[in-house]
Amino acid sequence: MRVKILAIALCGVASSVAVAGPVQSSQTGSSTAAQQYAPLFQNEIDRSRAFVDQMMEAGVVVPFPKDPGGGYTHEQHKQNFKIIYQGGQLFKLTGEPKYADYVRDILLAYAKLYPTLGEHPARKNTQGSGRIFWQVLNDAMWMVDSIQGYEAIRDTLSEADRKNIDDNLFRKAAAFLSTGSALTFSKIHNHATWATAGVGMTGYVLDDKELVDIALLGLDKSGESGFLRQSELLFSPDGYYTEGPYYQRFALKPFIVFAGAIERNDPARKIFEHRDGILLKALTTTVQLTYEGRFFPFNDAIRDKSLKTDELFHGVAVAYSKTREPGLLNIANWQGRTVLTDAGMLLASDLAAGRAKPFPFKSKLLSDGPEGKQGAVAIMRKGDGMTGQALVAKNSSQGMGHGHFDKMSWQYYDNGYEIVGDYGAARFLNIEAKFGGRYLPENESWAKQSIAHNSLVVDEKSHFGGDVKIASELAPEQLYFSDKMGSQISSAKMTGAYPGVEFTRTLALLDVEGLGQPLVADVMRVNAEGRHQYDLPLHYNGHIMRVGFDVNSNVEGRPVLGEDHGYQHIWVDAKGKPAGADTAFVTWIKDDRFYTSRWVPQAGAETILAESGANDPKFNLRREQMLIQRLENGKNTVFAGVLEAHGRYDGAAERTTDSDSQIKTIQHVRDGEADLLLIETLAGEKSVLAISYDQDEAKKHNATIDGKKVSWTGFADHIRLGGGAK
Repeated sequence: MRVKILAIALCGVASSVAVAGPVQSSQTGSSTAAQQYAPLFQNEIDRSRAFVDQMMEAGVVVPFPKDPGGGYTHEQHKQNFKIIYQGGQLFKLTGEPKYADYVRDILLAYAKLYPTLGEHPARKNTQGSGRIFWQVLNDAMWMVDSIQGYEAIRDTLSEADRKNIDDNLFRKAAAFLSTGSALTFSKIHNHATWATAGVGMTGYVLDDKELVDIALLGLDKSGESGFLRQSELLFSPDGYYTEGPYYQRFALKPFIVFAGAIERNDPARKIFEHRDGILLKALTTTVQLTYEGRFFPFNDAIRDKSLKTDELFHGVAVAYSKTREPGLLNIANWQGRTVLTDAGMLLASDLAAGRAKPFPFKSKLLSDGPEGKQGAVAIMRKGDGMTGQALVAKNSSQGMGHGHFDKMSWQYYDNGYEIVGDYGAARFLNIEAKFGGRYLPENESWAKQSIAHNSLVVDEKSHFGGDVKIASELAPEQLYFSDKMGSQISSAKMTGAYPGVEFTRTLALLDVEGLGQPLVADVMRVNAEGRHQYDLPLHYNGHIMRVGFDVNSNVEGRPVLGEDHGYQHIWVDAKGKPAGADTAFVTWIKDDRFYTSRWVPQAGAETILAESGANDPKFNLRREQMLIQRLENGKNTVFAGVLEAHGRYDGAAERTTDSDSQIKTIQHVRDGEADLLLIETLAGEKSVLAISYDQDEAKKHNATIDGKKVSWTGFADHIRLGGGAK
């Protein structure tokens, strides 16, 4: 008896979804009793109808593959697997034979083409070649959607057509993705996740236990690779995916869809309970790793991606069907999309029934690594996940080949915008004119390099010398995390990014009396065996309003900052040496809000105002601004600063308020082993961020700053000293 990988429950669930549109029997095509669907699900049916009907007018188009990403044949084959999937689901929902016939004809064309294919002509030597696409990953993606569409119409086929498609297309494709691409198939990596999902789901449809077993347990069936092992090694216990949020989004679809097939065909495995429910946990963690719906752009992230992606339409629907978490309904409402499955139908019904609640975006510490011991990502929030504040400390592991050399970098979001940013990937996805849509050379020479991030750079070299193998062996140690509202603090230590250099960074999101918005505090302690040049960049978004110190500007010609490790891509606009913390600031505006970065300059340090884009003859890099604190001949030192949001600009009313910083000064003091950062506002209010670095939560500490004694318990605290107007 053939097993199923996808089920559209026109009974059972249907009674709870009644709210628009008739449906016909999926077996006979004859009309049945009128069936109505909730608006979101009906809209999805209508959208798929419009798409597939339009494609049907063009007939069956299955060209011989020749183009890289973004090229005609690449895009046509992408369209085809969407047609196959959606056409199959439309047939199951409407029973209209035209959809089954069209999917059949496309698959027959592929069954004729596939046995003739060898390595793709646009293959890249550094990656496994596909057959239909330039890389094997895209072939696997084709398989995951196409096998679902095929399952939906397979029973309607003649025995000859079914055997032709089974043997000449799906069995051959499964063989290519598994034994024919053994290196990829056996990896612990998102490419392997897609491949194992495609092969395993094909095994279920063709009733081929061998394909299912190698997909689940690896080619040797030892369990050291394969789908199950990937779910154990790629996610931390908190559901954080090691390659970062962008690839977490991408990998979720094969994880979730194949898990659904496993549950239906082998419920005894209890796949959604595997490893303490890791797959469902990973879905909600994915949503937590966003601001205004867009993913924090760690590692090789394409910044255009948001929760409005096919992978998350599937993921949110499945997760809701399993958990009934009402916040996921709110996410689905924001997405405005779902999928043509049981889960999508249920989600749409409950959304229409008014069961949605705001998604609970939270401050969270997400451990990294399969055992949670390879660093962490700290998210400190205030307000909602769309327009409130989010401070993100990236204290995680390398993230494999897609990782960047940016240990303990950070980002900040406020007022609906990324204020302190991360470059993400240097890539124009599927735009053929830009290196065939692949990663640009500048992804290696700029985007991955440490100076392109908000982290410490020593002697103009990237962390680990830019060697991914060394970087993959070491991760920061997360020392402390507090999500106490008004005093949220994260601290981590990195050892081994540079020989003989250790740095510890504490980031905090603080409520300061008299300030309208939370304040970001940043304390970076550096200990070294010898003397070095230290650079601490800040990549910011906005237009400069005021620079607090005198600078020498390069108005006639801009020099390049360095020669390698990303420095060759930096134009130097100006340099200056702030005399003290009262002048060491830069104010900029983003939309209707002002921001001031203020720091305590070390003796002899200079500040560089710069922009990316040097040595870029093909205009591949975005032009983005940065501030760089530079200390030459430094040994043990502390970089201490704050980022303040203030004021408002109302262009329509031609009114500006508080465009200048509301902080009078900041001061850093080292008292014993403790670091103290004093913050004084213009109104005279004083407070201190006190850091003991002692992980004994019960231990009490005392220190002195600005002539006042301060006391706190544990690792760190934010202490109000008062002094403001009463």
